[in-house]
Amino acid sequence: MSFPSSLEWFLDNAFVIPLIPAVSFVVILLFGRSVIGAERVQRVGITAVGLVWVLSLIAAAAWITRVEDSTSSHADDEHHALVEAHEAALGAAAQSGLSPGLSAAGAHVVTAAADDGKSNGGGYAVTEPVISEVGGWWSSGGMDFAVGTLVDGQTVLLLLVVTSISLLVHIYSSEYVKGDRRFVHYYAFLSLFTASMLFFVMAQNLVQMIVGWELVGVCSFVLIGHWWEERPNSDAALKAFLTNRVGDIGLLVGVIILFGTFGTFSIDAVNRAAAQMGSEHHLALLMASVALMAAVCSKSGQFPLHTWLPDAMAGPTPVSALIHAATMVVAGVFMIGRLYPVFFEGFAIGTSSINLMAFIGGFTALAGAGLAFAQWDIKKVLAYSTVSQLGYMVMALGVGAWTAAMFHLFTHAFFKACLFLGAGSVSHAAHHTFDMRHMGGLRKHMPHTYKTFVIATLALAGVFPFAGFWSKDEILLGAWAGQQSRYPLMLAFGGIVALLTAAYMTRVIWYTFWGEYRGHGHPHESPKVMTVPLWILAAMAVVAGAFNLPTPVLSTFGLDGLAHLVQTYAEPTHYLSAMGPDGIGLLHPKPELWLALAGLALALAGIAVTFAYFWRNAGPHGLTQRNRYAKAGYTLLEQKYYLDHLYTDVVVGSIKAPIARAANWVNNHVIDRAVNVAGERSRDSGRWIYRRIDQGTIDQTVDALGSGADAGGQGLRVMQTGRVQNYGSLLFGTAAVVAIVFVIVL
Repeated sequence: MSFPSSLEWFLDNAFVIPLIPAVSFVVILLFGRSVIGAERVQRVGITAVGLVWVLSLIAAAAWITRVEDSTSSHADDEHHALVEAHEAALGAAAQSGLSPGLSAAGAHVVTAAADDGKSNGGGYAVTEPVISEVGGWWSSGGMDFAVGTLVDGQTVLLLLVVTSISLLVHIYSSEYVKGDRRFVHYYAFLSLFTASMLFFVMAQNLVQMIVGWELVGVCSFVLIGHWWEERPNSDAALKAFLTNRVGDIGLLVGVIILFGTFGTFSIDAVNRAAAQMGSEHHLALLMASVALMAAVCSKSGQFPLHTWLPDAMAGPTPVSALIHAATMVVAGVFMIGRLYPVFFEGFAIGTSSINLMAFIGGFTALAGAGLAFAQWDIKKVLAYSTVSQLGYMVMALGVGAWTAAMFHLFTHAFFKACLFLGAGSVSHAAHHTFDMRHMGGLRKHMPHTYKTFVIATLALAGVFPFAGFWSKDEILLGAWAGQQSRYPLMLAFGGIVALLTAAYMTRVIWYTFWGEYRGHGHPHESPKVMTVPLWILAAMAVVAGAFNLPTPVLSTFGLDGLAHLVQTYAEPTHYLSAMGPDGIGLLHPKPELWLALAGLALALAGIAVTFAYFWRNAGPHGLTQRNRYAKAGYTLLEQKYYLDHLYTDVVVGSIKAPIARAANWVNNHVIDRAVNVAGERSRDSGRWIYRRIDQGTIDQTVDALGSGADAGGQGLRVMQTGRVQNYGSLLFGTAAVVAIVFVIVL
């Protein structure tokens, strides 16, 4: 193998990638104000993340080189096998007297058989992940735990996403959060979040994954509550923290089941065991998958634990772009992809037409898209859009379209981050409001923000040729083609969501950028330090789809080698190689032109209908006032399906109220009574001591001693006659008494 040793060394020591932003966190937190200076502290964070971004590019180049070397070796082995098979066929034909034409036909059959083996999972060019252990962690029960890294194509893909978005957010924040009272604190935790997310995606074992999972949750809690003096912000932070703790119970249970089944925490070992022995441990894998789905629902905002994500918009807008659109919320999606053999075998994805993962993802995508229509806060519209798109990714994994899910994760990160930062730019210029009713007409005042927002919207809506079109089409294609059976319900969900996404984003553009300005003051374009990141993200929203274009598209231009880059370099082929011909295989359906056109038509229809509704004043305006069913439907969306009422008033209220009443009763009848009784007893004891001891004994004794001393003094005064002979007699008598006492005693 010709893999350069220097690059291989880098993959073996990739732990430096999360280490650098971790050091940045410590430096900013300890020396940000005293040494560096609060006004310059962002330079440390930007430098650290910029360096990590460069290292991520190097890691990507190293991994691509590794895959190319593995592919070349595999191609050589396959070529030699076919040559040997062809020679054997010719030899058999010569011995049996067959004609050369029939001999060639026999060789063709051998080649076809080899191709069939490749499509069934037997001919993948295997690229083993780079697994390294940095050092010992702790020992328990005779088992040694080590901190290590696992670098493969999925890891590299997430490294590029996390570092790219984080770098742009760090730059953007230098203006957006400028002058904030906790500017140093803000940049410190941005660095810590980046380090935690990188630590999570590179985790070598399940225990490390749990640590990274919790660290990103803690950073989210801190940054959501950045302006904690305002009650809604601290409430939103607590809601996010507690909701995620509910799902984290599922994570712990799932990891325990996997460890109990396979006896290891190693992610690679668990995946290989699940791939090889999945049928033998189907019940355990099913239970583990169900438990882990609870964690996915909380962290990645899936129904019914998605309610924390819109409230998390209380944090600074760059935080929303980084954590709640592009990185942390995809942790659940990443975990499914990382442990895909477990979910694939547990939910029988390859042999079913519906399963828990696919249904939750599809239903979440539909529910989130519906809720986005009833919001006036532009950030909450984007938050529910994120919920919907995360549902799209989970649905793709549920139907077996692993590559489509990871591809959509990649493209979505860029155009959704662009939308969130665009919302921040609008707010920055419109006197810090996110209410679209106080905006309007901003396309005239903010041309850069408007253009980038429209580009990102078209990508999100899935309009050709923007990035979202290609990744959305692969998800719909995965639902249509399926593994061994199709997923018709998921295809229906995906089509409806494509229509709704285009419609609610057109509504956002209309209220924000069209019409007349309805706010206060004079809006203006944001400075370049904010608009340049917007243009970079908008450019990625256009070109990111090129990372996994289908072969028929590129064949027209003779660029077949650039097709399916995500599929080629990110798929976990090392797990596929562990399976037999009937085992796990990732879905690679052929493109369907009619399906792509149908998805595009739905998106364009959503844009056209919504634009006509506002611009041409077409459609049933005021329907919710005239029709009780329409009003009931809108109220259902406005109340967010009453889930907050269910959780806050019913679930929490039914627990909190009895506990509060019981605590109040204990306080009044136990604690207060005990304090009162103790006080009364202390008071009575004090009175008795005062009367009996202080007044009755001590005071009387002191008075008696005083009286005795006074009487003695009076007696001695009588003896003071002034005559020397009297004093001599007293002295002699006293000496005699003392002498007698000494004689008796001694």
